[in-house]
Amino acid sequence: MSTDGIDFKDVQRRMDGALTSFKNDLASLRTGRASSNLLDPVQVAAYGSTMPLNAVATVSVPEPRMISVSVWDKQMVGAVDRAIRESNLGFNPIVDGTTLRIPLPELNEQRRKELVKIAHQYAEQARVAARHVRRDGMEQLKKAEKDGSLSQDDSRIHSERVQKMTDETISSIESALSGKEAEIMQV
Repeated sequence: MSTDGIDFKDVQRRMDGALTSFKNDLASLRTGRASSNLLDPVQVAAYGSTMPLNAVATVSVPEPRMISVSVWDKQMVGAVDRAIRESNLGFNPIVDGTTLRIPLPELNEQRRKELVKIAHQYAEQARVAARHVRRDGMEQLKKAEKDGSLSQDDSRIHSERVQKMTDETISSIESALSGKEAEIMQV
């Protein structure tokens, strides 16, 4: 639905995309409890290319403090082990045939604070993405106004709507960040 030079559905879709991406980034942060999402950022050098871990193995959580990775091809076990160790997630897998067991140690206070900083970096990236979407929307409105297809009053009304969408997205980002921060700092 293009309303006089701006597609609000597209703007909302892009704002929602920034929020979804941020929530996926938060899901990959370790909080002391095992989650299969913790290994989402791991990329494995396999078959001549780099691919996500879940393309070469099954990730499961058999216990609250243990992640299990079942590699499908036994020749890939070494590459998966290396990828997990080099991922800077602080994991030390134990190889058992084609299965890697990853015990999650308790997080110390320093590591919790580092994870909170990383969560804040993810939040800032998401806020910047939302602001970029706002900027693009505002540029569309200015162009439509300049072309004469939109009056100044309509442009101002649409600008306020774009700003409101941005504010709501940033508010959702802040809410998700504070929830994750509380989860990380919980002992």
